[in-house]
Amino acid sequence: MTATFTIAHLSDVHLSPIVGFTPRHWNAKRALGFINWQRKRRFVHRRAIADRLVADIKQEHPDHTAVTGDLINIGLPAEYEAAAAWLASVGSPSNVSLVPGNHDIYTRLRHDRGIGRWSDYMASDAWGQSKGAAADFPYVRRVGSIAIVGLCSAIPTAPGIAIGRMGQTQIATAARILEQLRHEGLFRLVMIHHPPLPGQARANHDLADAAGLAQVLAISGAELVLHGHNHRPMTASVSHQNGRAHVIGVASASAGRVQGHEPLARYNLIRISGSPGNWRIDQRQRGLASVDGPIIDLEQRTLD
Repeated sequence: MTATFTIAHLSDVHLSPIVGFTPRHWNAKRALGFINWQRKRRFVHRRAIADRLVADIKQEHPDHTAVTGDLINIGLPAEYEAAAAWLASVGSPSNVSLVPGNHDIYTRLRHDRGIGRWSDYMASDAWGQSKGAAADFPYVRRVGSIAIVGLCSAIPTAPGIAIGRMGQTQIATAARILEQLRHEGLFRLVMIHHPPLPGQARANHDLADAAGLAQVLAISGAELVLHGHNHRPMTASVSHQNGRAHVIGVASASAGRVQGHEPLARYNLIRISGSPGNWRIDQRQRGLASVDGPIIDLEQRTLD
């Protein structure tokens, strides 16, 4: 089985503007999040830039697009609706896979579907259902020789907290599925919003059960893990009995201003080729070198 597939990876779009913030949606966390948006985030995250990256992705003709969360900001119904329309502009559910971020499950919202509006982008296909995937997460999809395993690390949290958690049941299910996919000789691509390994994010913004997931990656294995959350490019790896699980984080796809260690908007194009035991992963980062400049190749490398 020898083939070549290309995956586009983008994350942390934080779509603007924030609308529909009526008194019935007020709580402490949303109020603080809205203030943060008004004072800082709205000057960084620009919908027009995200749309430019999506247009560039379409010109590259990837086989599939992976979106690793934080489509919205403070969890308002109007934000979920706008994000659903944006997802449709990226592609159909058969061509786009999504996992939610902490801003997508920001705080409790009564009597509203929330991320349920995006469910078609976060569901197992018929093949994945045959693998015994969960009704929600993890979900499993197949793109040629690639098996996509979507994990959910997003949970409602208190103000000032952006921690993630998978829970023991989801971790155990992921371990079983990854083992099964290994025996079938497929390239295993895991999607999660929070960085999956201990120490990859600061306290109160990290994955609470990262040690458990890292153990799964070390025992059951995977070939590639894609994440977002930190708004900057990141690379790491976990060794396992069949090779190495490469872990790649990406910058925000809407950033129109450099902020600390967070660069301007970019996305990954990941070319996967080869066969079981001899997979090759080539990564291209495309994005902005200047706010008003074109979208260009920023970095290219092969993951060893």
